Amino acid sequence: MEIRQYEVCLINLDPTIGHEIQKTRPCVVISPDEMNESIQTIIIAPMTTKSHDYPSRVKTKFQAKTGWIVLDQIRTVDRRRLVKKLGKISEDTIENVKAVLKQILVD
Repeated sequence: MEIRQYEVCLINLDPTIGHEIQKTRPCVVISPDEMNESIQTIIIAPMTTKSHDYPSRVKTKFQAKTGWIVLDQIRTVDRRRLVKKLGKISEDTIENVKAVLKQILVD
């Protein structure tokens, strides 16, 4: 299955430990397309509808629900965790994700 950057996929995140976001939930693919085409893992950021407005979280509206992309819980997962594709985040949300990633990962 072809997976593209900034698509939202339903991904099984269990098992987890401690404060990691758990269960099967929508996640944004943040790994670049070149990587998604080459290896069997993808880098994702989970989404949630229950959160606070933290600097590391991007508020978004997806499929008529308001929620957050949790960039402080980025993880790499095997493609076998993917349940199905759900769509893609908006261009405005993509720009916000890029800005927050740059802020938290680049000096």
